[in-house]
Amino acid sequence: MADGAVDGATVIPIGTGGRPGRGTGRARPSASSRNLAARKTGAGKPGPGEAGPSTAGPSAEGGQPAPAAAARPPVRTEELDPATGVPVGEWLVALQAAALEVFGADWERRLAEQLAFWRRRLEGDYTVDEYGFDQELTERFFMTALRPIAEKWFRIEVRGIDNIPADGGALIVSNHSGTVPIDSVMTMLTVHDRTGRFLRPLGADLVFRLPVVSTMARRSGATLACTEDAERMLSGGELVGVWPEGFKGIGKPFSERYKLQRFGRGGFVSAALRTGVPIVPLSVVGAEEIYPLVGNLPSLARLLGVPYIPITPFFPLLGPLGLVPLPSKWLMEFGEPIRTDAYDASEAEDPMLVFNVTDQVRETIQQTLFDLLRRREGVFR
Repeated sequence: MADGAVDGATVIPIGTGGRPGRGTGRARPSASSRNLAARKTGAGKPGPGEAGPSTAGPSAEGGQPAPAAAARPPVRTEELDPATGVPVGEWLVALQAAALEVFGADWERRLAEQLAFWRRRLEGDYTVDEYGFDQELTERFFMTALRPIAEKWFRIEVRGIDNIPADGGALIVSNHSGTVPIDSVMTMLTVHDRTGRFLRPLGADLVFRLPVVSTMARRSGATLACTEDAERMLSGGELVGVWPEGFKGIGKPFSERYKLQRFGRGGFVSAALRTGVPIVPLSVVGAEEIYPLVGNLPSLARLLGVPYIPITPFFPLLGPLGLVPLPSKWLMEFGEPIRTDAYDASEAEDPMLVFNVTDQVRETIQQTLFDLLRRREGVFR
């Protein structure tokens, strides 16, 4: 067997081109080979008035090489993006500007913190309390996502934030509205950003029956709206939030906006009386206009096991676009705390006392709502 051949086939080492004209029977390379070689060496097309490279090549008869054509400077392809040809340096500048816009001046530190956060999440290196509250996830993910909505979309204005105790247990009682309970999460964010404390909301049974919503509610600090859990949290010094109107509040027609519904049987007042914590009334104006409820589908709601199926001027007419809330201007006012530490814990069993305190809280919120409505300049400004 000849050197460099196996079973009659010529072995060509990797990285070599073989002999010129291999496979054609000619001594000189083909036109395609010459064009490929020109691209590899960086030779470009001739410019205006320039002579192009000779296609004659070394003559078989005369053996004289053709004169060399002037070539353009080679392009440094290692500095270009292979997909678009944009210089890599420009991509880096754009990414740095985007990081600066999202994370601020100290974007490198904040980006490193975010990466470390998600690494710990993937490794399972985090803790939750006995109710399922994940403080790190709530602060870094949920509240970070909600903050631009509160500041840029609803432009929430807050009054009376000093009425929230700096420490110790307290019960915040608020009106409920908006067709979808966005007001509760906006209140959680507002309280945390203004006081540094986490508001622990009491949610209805339906919230904890929904597959994804229940997990998110637990992780963000919510628990079932029952007297036992409320008393345990208040006794432990937590800031607890309750919306006594429930689904009757968020599902009322737009024509009844800012008119409080019944406050239940006063279970939240009983919990406050037993633990001796103050009750802070909260009035929220603006949430009623985000999804104006003009109709309902009760038959379909009963079939699906939900309180109501809302119909708004934009949903379901505009499909998913109708789910975008209107950018109404929000006002939140925290009223003077109603003290309960002067009562004995046993007085929580007195139905008349519970009714009177409940009615006092409800009237305080209602009168504040009317006052805020008179003072606001407009729904969207």
